[in-house]
Amino acid sequence: QAQVVESGGGSVQAGGSLTLSCQVLADTTCVGWFRQAPGKEREKVARIYTYTYLPTSARAYADSVEGRFTISHDNAKGTVDLLMTNLQPEDTGKYYCAAKAVSQIGLCVIAWSRIDFPHWGPGTQVTVSS
Repeated sequence: QAQVVESGGGSVQAGGSLTLSCQVLADTTCVGWFRQAPGKEREKVARIYTYTYLPTSARAYADSVEGRFTISHDNAKGTVDLLMTNLQPEDTGKYYCAAKAVSQIGLCVIAWSRIDFPHWGPGTQVTVSS
């Protein structure tokens, strides 16, 4: 059974929206979304620590997507979703979900900082045209 599986990619015009979904196993508590454009390095997009009652502190975003993207956890479905609004051509790339089981939010922050995740999905393509 795959640890992480992404879905929801596609093609949209600038200003449009997409929602990506990451199916993770039940013991996952730290999830990050990353993206990679052709010829560029993989970059952080957003992360969430799911085992918390403090939603604000559990989330973090790259400056480039702050205010446009929202990461959330659906406990019933076992997914971590990334709602992307006002998409721009520079958002184009392959989006990857990564997962890790950690016991506290500080460890999730460290994992995010170091891009230290043991489980990665195959990625889903997002293409934004101008």
